[in-house]
Amino acid sequence: MSLYDIPLHTLTGQPASLKDYQGKAVLVVNVASKCGLTPQYAGLERLQERYAERGFTVLGVPCNQFAGQEPGTAEEIQTFCSTSYGVTFPLLEKIEVNGEQRHPLYTELTAFPDAEGAAGDVQWNFEKFLVSAEGAVVGRFRPRTEPEDAAVTAAIEAQLPA
Repeated sequence: MSLYDIPLHTLTGQPASLKDYQGKAVLVVNVASKCGLTPQYAGLERLQERYAERGFTVLGVPCNQFAGQEPGTAEEIQTFCSTSYGVTFPLLEKIEVNGEQRHPLYTELTAFPDAEGAAGDVQWNFEKFLVSAEGAVVGRFRPRTEPEDAAVTAAIEAQLPA
């Protein structure tokens, strides 16, 4: 299955898919508002601002599977992200990234290994997957890797279409 064929929904419930971002590099990140890693929203927003005009977007995917750290409603998540971190990148509906109810998007993403060669379950909030402008998974960065880490920015820059 192509990543572009997987049905998604925006945080507000509108139908969406990664095909909406075809031709752009996309950093897909499972996010949470009440996590020790939540300040990574700031770095994600800086990436969005730095690379958006060059064919890039961050795509935030709220998830409440890790210690219940994303308990909010869609409206609460949107308000938190915009008022606390000035988030302008798109957010999807809250989904599960691991387990029996894992969303098909994450079934595909988690098959891709990280730099050490390990694929499989998402470890925690703020795990990052880089998708090329052609819709292929090309990078995976574990939760503690900061969004603006040199490895992340180099991978993004290598995938920018413009």
